[in-house]
Formats: sequence, C-alpha cells, structure tokens
Amino acid sequence: MSTFRRREVDDWLRLVLPGRCLFCLADSEGGRPWCAACFAALPWNRTACPHCGEPQSGQAQGRVCGRCLRRPPAFDRSRVALRYEDEVAALLQRFKFHASPRAGAVLLALLEAGCRPPPGEGPQALLAVPLHPQRARQRGFDQGRWLAERLSARLGIPLRRAQRRRDTPSQRGLDRRRRRGNLRGAFRVDEPLPERVALLDDVMTTGATLDALARACRRAGAEDIEAWAIARTPL
Repeated sequence: MSTFRRREVDDWLRLVLPGRCLFCLADSEGGRPWCAACFAALPWNRTACPHCGEPQSGQAQGRVCGRCLRRPPAFDRSRVALRYEDEVAALLQRFKFHASPRAGAVLLALLEAGCRPPPGEGPQALLAVPLHPQRARQRGFDQGRWLAERLSARLGIPLRRAQRRRDTPSQRGLDRRRRRGNLRGAFRVDEPLPERVALLDDVMTTGATLDALARACRRAGAEDIEAWAIARTPL
C-alpha cells in the first residue's frame, strides 16, 4: 500500500472509530476524543506573551513581548490554547476548509480546555470574528460562528454579533503592517456592549484581525477585552 493511501486509511479510521483517540487510535478516556498521552503531547501555548499570545521561550517566558510594548493591540489580554503546529494545524485545516464536524468537535473541546476563565472572571459577552456574507456564501461554512455558538452554550456566555463591513482580501502573505492596513475599519458592532467581552477566532497569526475587531468593540462600549483563539502561529 502506498504511503499516500495508508495515510488516507488512517485518517478514515480516526474519523469513524468511536472510543478511540483521534491521534493514535488508543482507547480514549471519559468519552473524550483523545488519550491522556496525546493530550499531554499537544503543542500547548503555555509560555506566551500575556498580551498577544505569541509563543515565547527562554528568559522572555511570561513577559509582555517587545511588539506589544511598542504598539499594544486594542485588546487587553489573550487566551490562546495551542500553537499552530503538527496535529493541531491538520485539525484546523480539516475543520476550516473541509467543514469536518469531527475536527470541529475536537477543536471546540481543546478551546474550552485552554480558554475557560476562572469562576467569576469570565466575560459578559462573546463575539466571533465574522466572515463577510459573500465569503460565507462562497465557503458555505462560517467556522467562527460555529465555534462561538457552541462555546457560548457550554460556558454560559451571551453571544453578540459583529459585522464585517467589507470583504477584505486574504491576509495570507501579508506582513504585520499590511495586515493592519487591510483590516482598518473592517468591522462594526451595532449594539451596545457590556464592559467585559471576549473575541473569538480560530487561528491568531499576528493578531491584526482581533485588534481591528477590538477597536470596533471599544467604540460599542467594551472596556475590558480578551482575545481567544484555538491556536497561535509562531512568528
């Protein structure tokens, strides 16, 4: 059997076998889609800039990064569960571009595990980064809304909606400055927001998208803003 065909079979088995770890096919525990060993081995983003979530190492661990000191984003802090690497990157691509419900359910559980705030410290509203209606029709799937609706129900956080005012070009291949320019004024929030809100995206690369949405939320009355994402792309 060719390597490509073997990989196809492995992917199919991981999707259809209940009670098995999505990553290694060992027995899973407590109805979760992973085993304890694979869960522990995931690229958790535990040492990161507390402001933008950028992964850190060495003496910089846990400190605000130089970029945030020079130009802090419009949100106050971030909760980013994982790094965009290996199995996590593959899951996100399967969810985002192939609308895999199995991948989405696993990512939602990982997001909840990595972003659940302590009791009494949670936000008063949750907003997903919105797709432009035209882009949503073309893709046929709005992954941000899918995640936000389910996370809102699980955590008991009211869901509010933002709107994308224009269909911005893809951010792929753009540097940090061009990403900010591409998204300037791209979002609006029509209803007044409570003081504390959280913004949700699937992947944070430079934080420009969440920064632009945070600015719209501040205009709508939010004062304390967290940025949540499943994974952060190491820079």
